[in-house]
Amino acid sequence: MQKMLHTAEEKFLVQLAKEYPTVAAASSEIINLQAILRLPKPTEHFMSDLHGESDAFTHILGNASGVIKEKVDRVLAGEMSDAERAEFATLIYYPAQKLAQLKPRQSDLGAWYRKTLYRLIDVCRMMSSKYTRSFVRKRLPGDFAYILDELLHAHFEDHDKEFYYGRILDSIIDIGRADDFITALAQLIQRLAVYRLHIVGDIFDRGPRPDIILDELMRHHSVDVQWGNHDVQWMGAAAGSTVCVASVIHVTLSYNNLETLEDGYGISLRPLSQYAEEVYRDTDVSGFWPKLVEEGEYTPADLARTARMHKAIAVMLFKLECALIGRNPDFGMQGRALLEQVDFVSQTIVIDGVEYHMKDCDFPTVDPARPAALTPGERDVLDKLCQSFMQSEKLARHVRFLYAKGSVYRIENNNLLFHGAVPLDENGEFARVEYGGETFSGRAWMDKCERMARQGYFAPVGSDARRRGRDFLYYLWCGPLSPIFGRDRMASFEHLFVDGEFPERKNPYYAHIENEDEAVARGTARRIFAEFGLDFETGHIVNGHIPVRAASGEQPVKAGGKLIVIDGGFCKAYHQRTGIAGYTLVSSSRGLSLRSHGPFESTQKAILDNLDILSTKDVFEPSGKRVYVEDTDEGARLKDQIADLKKLLAAYADGSVKEQA
Repeated sequence: MQKMLHTAEEKFLVQLAKEYPTVAAASSEIINLQAILRLPKPTEHFMSDLHGESDAFTHILGNASGVIKEKVDRVLAGEMSDAERAEFATLIYYPAQKLAQLKPRQSDLGAWYRKTLYRLIDVCRMMSSKYTRSFVRKRLPGDFAYILDELLHAHFEDHDKEFYYGRILDSIIDIGRADDFITALAQLIQRLAVYRLHIVGDIFDRGPRPDIILDELMRHHSVDVQWGNHDVQWMGAAAGSTVCVASVIHVTLSYNNLETLEDGYGISLRPLSQYAEEVYRDTDVSGFWPKLVEEGEYTPADLARTARMHKAIAVMLFKLECALIGRNPDFGMQGRALLEQVDFVSQTIVIDGVEYHMKDCDFPTVDPARPAALTPGERDVLDKLCQSFMQSEKLARHVRFLYAKGSVYRIENNNLLFHGAVPLDENGEFARVEYGGETFSGRAWMDKCERMARQGYFAPVGSDARRRGRDFLYYLWCGPLSPIFGRDRMASFEHLFVDGEFPERKNPYYAHIENEDEAVARGTARRIFAEFGLDFETGHIVNGHIPVRAASGEQPVKAGGKLIVIDGGFCKAYHQRTGIAGYTLVSSSRGLSLRSHGPFESTQKAILDNLDILSTKDVFEPSGKRVYVEDTDEGARLKDQIADLKKLLAAYADGSVKEQA
C-alpha cells in the first residue's frame, strides 16, 4: 500500500514539476501564495430571486450594490461635488453609454479625458489595494494590461505623479484610445469591487428578460448559482421534458411575459396560438386573464388571445401531470392527479377528502372517460413546442452554464447556501424520503436530488435514465419534499378551476427555523449545521425563495443570526408585499452586512439623470477581528498548494525529481 501511495505521489510531483520546472519557480509561487494568505478576505455578494428583472440586476451588478459609489465618495469627496460624483459613478456603471452623453458637452475634450482618467486610476488604485499585484494582474483587460499594471503600482516616491501619469495618459489620448481605456478602467473597478457573486436561485420567470441576466452572469469573473425551482423548471424544458415545457409556458402566459420566450430565446408560440384560436375560441377563459398587465399596454383582443393560449396549455399541463404522477409512484403525488378526479356530471372534485364545486368545467379537449388522454392536436402542439425549446441554442448555452456553475446547495466559508429548504418533518427531524428502493434524508437527500437533476440533462437521449431524470426535474419544481420548492403542493389547478381557498403549506423547515422561540430556531439551525459539517458558532444559512415582508416589519435575519433570508422582492410583482426591491448580502473582511435596494426606475434614467438605486446598508454582524484569506476556504486550498510545492522542493533537493533548466 505504501509503495502504491509513493508511486502516486511521485507521479503527481512529476506533473507539478511541469508547471514549476525549477526550484526558483516553485519557491516564487510559495512566496506569492503566502502573501495572498495574509491579505484581507475578498468581498462576496449574495443575491436571490432575480426573476428576470434584468435592468435592475444589471444596474446593481454594475454599482456593486452601492459599494462603488461609496469608494468614489471616499476617494473624490474633496475635489468633486455630490452631483459630480454621482455622474462619475454612472460613468463607471455604464461607460460606453455615459461617454456618448458626456463627450459632446466638453469644451476641451483632452483636458476632460485627462482629469477623468486621473480620477479613475485613483479609485482603481484604492480598489486594488486589498489584493496582491499578481491577483490584480490576472484580472486586467488584455489590451491595456501592461499600462494599467504600471499606473496602478507606480511608486510616487520614485516618480513625479503628474509627470509620470501625464506622459502615459497623453499618449493614450493622442492615439484615440481614451474611450477604450476609460471602459477598461470602469470594468476593472467593477471586477475588483466584488470577488465572488453567489446567486441563491430563481433567475427565471415573471420579469421580462432572464436571458440578459444569464448573459451577464456568464461574463462575470467568479459566480456560482444555487438552483431555484423556477430555474429547474426551465432546465427540464431545455432537456426535452414535455411537462416542464408546458409548465414554463403556463407560468409565462400567466404574466403575459412572451418577451422571455420569443425575444429572449427565439421560441415561437405560434403552434399554440393557432391551436388555441381554433379549439378554445368559444370557451370560457375568464379565469386565465394575464396578471400584472399595465392599463393601455395591450388591447382586449390581445389579452383574450393570451388567455385562450393559457387555458389550452394549462389543460395539456394537467393531463401531462397525471401521466407523470402515474409512472412515478415514489414522488408521493398520487393525490395531485386532479384532472382524473373531476366528476364531470356534478362538476365537483374531492381534494384531501373535501368536495368542492368546479368554477370552470369547460374543457373542449377532455374526454370524461379518459380525462388525461392527449388529443392528436395537443400532441402535435406539444411536439412542436418541445422541439422549439430543444433547438434554442441560447437556452442550451444558458442551461449548460447553470449545470456547470450551479447546484442544489453550496458550502462556502462556513455558509450553507440553498434556495428553499432542508425538508423536515413536523417534529423538526430530517424528513425521510423513499425513492428508488432507498431511503434518504437531510444532506443525502439533497445530494440525490442533484444527481437526478444532472441525470435528466446528461444521460443519453432516449434512455430510461434520462426520462427518469427529466421527470425528477419536474418534481424539483413542485414536488412535496423537493428541497428547492419547499411546499406541500403547487395549487395551480385549484386556483384556476376550483371554487375554494387552497393554501400551499410550507415545509415544517420554515416553522422550525423561523420559530419565534429562538431556542427552537437555533436548535434547528444547529442540527442542520451538524448535518452539513459546519461550525455553528461562525456559520450561517443563506436562503431565498420566500419574500421577506419588510414593509410589515419582518426581519431577514432569523434564528438568532444563524439564518439570513435574502429574497427581498427583486420582482416588481413583490414590491408592494415586501416594501423594498431586493437585498444583497455582503460578506467582507469586516463582517456581514445586508443592503436593501429601492425600486429601479429605468436604465435610461440611470444614464441620463445619474439616478442610482437607493441602497440602505445594515451592518448586523461585524467581525470581532478582521478576516484574512488564510481564514477562508480559498485559504485552505492555497495552504494545500503550498504543502504540495514544498514537497516538490524536497523532491528537487533529494534528486527524486529533476529540475528542467
